[in-house]
Amino acid sequence: MPTLLLAVVLIAAVAVATIASVQVLREYERAVVFRLGRLLQPPRGPGMVLLIPVIDRMIRVDLRTVALEVPPQDVITRDNVPVTVTAVVYFRVVHPSAAVVQVENYTEAASQIAQTTLRSVLGQHSLDELLAERDQVNSQLQAIIDKQTEPWGVKVSVVEVKDVELPQTMQRAIARGAEAERERRAKIISAAGEYEAAEKLGQAADIIAMSPIALQLRYLQTLLEVASSQNTTTILPVPMELLRPFSEGAGSGPRLRTGNGHAPAD
Repeated sequence: MPTLLLAVVLIAAVAVATIASVQVLREYERAVVFRLGRLLQPPRGPGMVLLIPVIDRMIRVDLRTVALEVPPQDVITRDNVPVTVTAVVYFRVVHPSAAVVQVENYTEAASQIAQTTLRSVLGQHSLDELLAERDQVNSQLQAIIDKQTEPWGVKVSVVEVKDVELPQTMQRAIARGAEAERERRAKIISAAGEYEAAEKLGQAADIIAMSPIALQLRYLQTLLEVASSQNTTTILPVPMELLRPFSEGAGSGPRLRTGNGHAPAD
């Protein structure tokens, strides 16, 4: 009986050891194996991995891209404007052995590097650059963070500044500035329109001055437009050019004479 019990225990132990020694890795996973504390190269996987019980120790490493959200950071820009910035960092492990051996927790380390780099880089830019040149700022952040995480076997592919939160006073100041800019543009457009209209009217006046008949035709057209309206009272302006022939005829007519036959003195 004791012999049978011992055999059962041995068989169970062998089965458990066999099950523990066989590991299955997915396509996006790699196994970093330590044998008696020494790193085995290269990393194992994907598929089935055989381990020596008690002697081998395996650490799974995920190779998929991770979206790491950076906590809100209080930043003072180059032009002394306090802002609160949030960002997201996309990275993935490209060298599993380095990600395990070179750093204790590569996710936490990448987060800390992203926070310090975010405050440092954004502090070198003005508020206008931060709002208008977002792509350049993102590229600069990505290059700096990727260079710092490269020894860890971590590749930073994208860094995006998600939101830039301004103080309420600064938001009102920017709104006033934008409104003033819109008013300035509206006045410039209005002045340009008036200048163009005055220029066209001057050209029209020159044309009419060269052809007096054109003024009469324009006057007749105006009369036609006025006659078609519903007004009960119509005021007809008479241009001086139409009265000029009468004034000239009156000036050239016979002069009055006095009773003694002499013309009156001027």
